Amino acid sequence: MTTARAQSAASGQTEHVYTDVSYAAASWVAPRRVIIKAEVVHLAGREPQDNPRFVVTNLRQTPRFLYKRVYCARGDIENRIKELHDGLQIGRTNCCRFWANQLRVLLTAAASVLLQELRLRAAGTACARTQVTWLRDRLLKLGVHVVASVRRIVLHLPTATPDLDAWRHIACALGARPG
Repeated sequence: MTTARAQSAASGQTEHVYTDVSYAAASWVAPRRVIIKAEVVHLAGREPQDNPRFVVTNLRQTPRFLYKRVYCARGDIENRIKELHDGLQIGRTNCCRFWANQLRVLLTAAASVLLQELRLRAAGTACARTQVTWLRDRLLKLGVHVVASVRRIVLHLPTATPDLDAWRHIACALGARPG
């Protein structure tokens, strides 16, 4: 923390320092590798705050790589699981028959995959990192006038469509032609 505090004081910005140590708790048989992230957070109008983090691991990569690419990625996966529960209600299996509940879970998982693909195609827009409930409510639950012909399907969006630019960007990324 001393190094992170010194760097943060010199730069006036949030600073991170990554390192590792060997540590053995009293109940552990052998010492283990502990990754340390020493962070000093600077927020406008506030005093700098210490934010130390510790991760016990047996992996051999550098401390920075393990914390940022492995540990933080695990948190992102947990967010996707939370979206399945809260945003898509994967636990909503209140049918009295097993196969009906199985179908509900499979459809929810498929919807999750489709929404993740939608989020990937939204790269470069304001909705690239939004939650599935926002994507569903703002991009999918949208009234459009559909005109179908032999060669194409045309969607006429309302003129007051919120996030129209993001909608167009995603549609074009999925293969639609603007017109």
